[in-house]
Amino acid sequence: MTLATATRRSVKQAPDRSGDRRPVGHGAWFLVLPALIPILVLSVGPLLYGIALAFTDSQSGRTSPTQWIGVLNFQDLLHDTLFWDSFRIGLLWAVGVTVPQFLLALGLALLLNQELRFRWLARALAIIPWAMPEVVVGIMWRLVYNPDAGILNETLRDLGLGDGRDWLSGLGTALPAVIVVGVWAGMPQTTVALLAGLQNTPRELHEAAAMDGAGAWRRFLTVTWPALRPVALAITALNFIWNFNSFALVYVLTNGGPGGRTRLPMLFAYEEAFRYGQFGYAAAMGCVMVAVISVILAVYLVGRLRGGEDA
Repeated sequence: MTLATATRRSVKQAPDRSGDRRPVGHGAWFLVLPALIPILVLSVGPLLYGIALAFTDSQSGRTSPTQWIGVLNFQDLLHDTLFWDSFRIGLLWAVGVTVPQFLLALGLALLLNQELRFRWLARALAIIPWAMPEVVVGIMWRLVYNPDAGILNETLRDLGLGDGRDWLSGLGTALPAVIVVGVWAGMPQTTVALLAGLQNTPRELHEAAAMDGAGAWRRFLTVTWPALRPVALAITALNFIWNFNSFALVYVLTNGGPGGRTRLPMLFAYEEAFRYGQFGYAAAMGCVMVAVISVILAVYLVGRLRGGEDA
């Protein structure tokens, strides 16, 4: 028997399993649907409805049907100085919270990554502000900033640094005071993310750098930061988006006052929709904020892709 004949015979005797092949991925959809349906119903659906609402004159209490008005709401928004003032305040708030938040969280993460006594207790205490609801945080800090019996003013009086002031009602102190609360409330999640990145850095690299004579700062620049940079960029981008979209914390602390000094874009849209009943106009504001967030995400993703290609 020749080799070719044996090969043909073995091929004929081999069972044909091509009919048993099933399309890959059909079963996976059934596994994804329980998580996909809530996203479509609670996120994608309202988003699309809000975008469509931005092109109408929808108002509360109207007896006439809602009319399609095209881009008229966006044209009015271009000339709304109050909205652009709130947009500027929102950017100041987002940057003013995100930058100190990252720097303080980085220092705390580096500290908690050291071999310290009761390190487990310090890590547990560090995430307490993260576990507290924003409404509770706002009420607590309103008590801290209370002009008459707040712990901050009482401490200043005891130290002889003045009689204190109304921090949340002053035109020059309201926004900085709220920024302090935002940093305090959001720092734990940044700390946890950075700490996870630090723990994934091989200890052997630090030991090798130390043996080569590199100091602490040099080891941070050459070993720690390159390994931590992807996590740092990701958490910073997310923090900026979360802070720019803040609502509950500032609403409880100042309700946008005094004189609109802490009126973030989300607060402004909320007032237009639920205080003045201008649903279409408020939806146009939401579209502008979604566009800004999309641009930030696009810049971040492009940076990550280019960084991955360079690596």
